[in-house]
Amino acid sequence: MGRPILFVNACVREASRTGRLAEKLLKKLNKPFEEIRLDKIRFPVVDESFLGMRDRLISEGSFDSPMFDLARQFSEAETIVIAAPYWDLSFPAALKQYFEQVNVVGITFRYTEEGIPVGLCKADRIFYVSTAGGTYAPSEFGFGYVKALAQGYYGIGDVRLIEAVGLDIYGNDVDAILEAAEETIEGMDLE
Repeated sequence: MGRPILFVNACVREASRTGRLAEKLLKKLNKPFEEIRLDKIRFPVVDESFLGMRDRLISEGSFDSPMFDLARQFSEAETIVIAAPYWDLSFPAALKQYFEQVNVVGITFRYTEEGIPVGLCKADRIFYVSTAGGTYAPSEFGFGYVKALAQGYYGIGDVRLIEAVGLDIYGNDVDAILEAAEETIEGMDLE
C-alpha cells in the first residue's frame, strides 16, 4: 500500500470551511490517509523537565519512545495535508503545539557539522489549506511559517497553499468563494 497521506486537521468547527476544502483535496488525492485531529490531542507542557527528557532520549538515540510518535508519523508520510483556518493573524495554537512535537532532531531533520539543517522527511509535498474571514491575511504568519519549516528543516520542497478568503465580508457570496477554491483544487495537477 505504501506510505499514507497524513492529514493534520487543525479545524475545530463542525462545519469548518477550511475542513470542507481539505476534504475536497483529500478526495482529489484519492489515496488512503491518516487523520490527526489536533483538537483531540492533549499536548504535554513544554517545560524544563519535558525538554530535559526529550534531549536525553535524543542523545541516547531512543527514537522509538512514544514521545516521538507524532514526529515519526510526520517523517514517514508520503504527502501531508494541513487544514488550518486563519485565526488571530496565524493559525490555531494547537498547530504550533503539534510542530513542537514534530520538530525532533534525528527524526524530521538533522544538523550538519556546520549547523545547517538537513531534512529527513520522506514526504514529497505539503498542502496547506486555509480560509479567512477577511481579505488581509498575511501568508507569512501562517502558510509562510509552515513553508519555512518544510523547506528549511524537513526537506520538503513542494509546499502549496490552497485558500479561500473574504468569507466574512458583508455582501460576499461565501458559497461562490468556496466553490471557486474547490474548482482550483479540482483543476490542480497532482503529478
